[in-house]
Amino acid sequence: MGPTVDLVADLGEGFGAYSMGDDAALLEVVSSANIACGFHAGDPDIMNATVAECVRRGVSIGAHPSFPDLRGFGRRAMDLTADEVRNDILYQFGALSAFAAYHGAGVVHLAPHGRLGNLVATRPDYAEAVADAAARINPGLIVLAQDGELADAAAARRLPVGIVGIADRAYEADGTLVPRSRPGAVIHDPSAIVDRTIRMVCEGVIETAAGTDLPIIADTILLHGDTPGAVQLARQVRAELERAGVTIAPLAQVLAAKVKAA
Repeated sequence: MGPTVDLVADLGEGFGAYSMGDDAALLEVVSSANIACGFHAGDPDIMNATVAECVRRGVSIGAHPSFPDLRGFGRRAMDLTADEVRNDILYQFGALSAFAAYHGAGVVHLAPHGRLGNLVATRPDYAEAVADAAARINPGLIVLAQDGELADAAAARRLPVGIVGIADRAYEADGTLVPRSRPGAVIHDPSAIVDRTIRMVCEGVIETAAGTDLPIIADTILLHGDTPGAVQLARQVRAELERAGVTIAPLAQVLAAKVKAA
């Protein structure tokens, strides 16, 4: 039997009259969704509609909290204290949880967005703040993260951890992402992205910016929806994974299968 992996995309990232990405098309491909909670994108109407569509389609719901950086789409560093980070996580998670409850569902995972998502992999104080918030909210809440400080902090609290693989981003040799400010940080070649995804899931490695192979665990593959040709690429990634014998399933099922196989 081949490996099992989740496919997740960042959804609900419009604001007011502005939209980003084709959420409806991506929901035909993914098994889980990271839903913006209002700080970097999203508003009450968008959050409600996105959650409702996830429930209708059986897509697992995840919170995608961010720095309070609407203008910068959550991609700028902010000089916040760890307490402020924790409280911002609680605020955003609470908002999304209300919409999920209204539609008869729950929030299954937590995945920090953008610059916050990068920093929690390397800053112990931010990682502890996010893990503390998650553990107090729900001891069974899945924390979605790259290998690093947040994954370790969540595991220390016995929270379930899903490691995310990002096939269209370049990796440093230490497993962190190449900053977007550097050339080559984002990979645009569809065939390269597909090949990298297959290697992550089936071989457990990804090629770094330095050309070396880095061991990686990928419980879920992040499919970005805000790049040209994103939907077609997402469909191609899913098709090639299934052709390689990979089963696509929501994150909770992927982690349950790992526990059963251990």
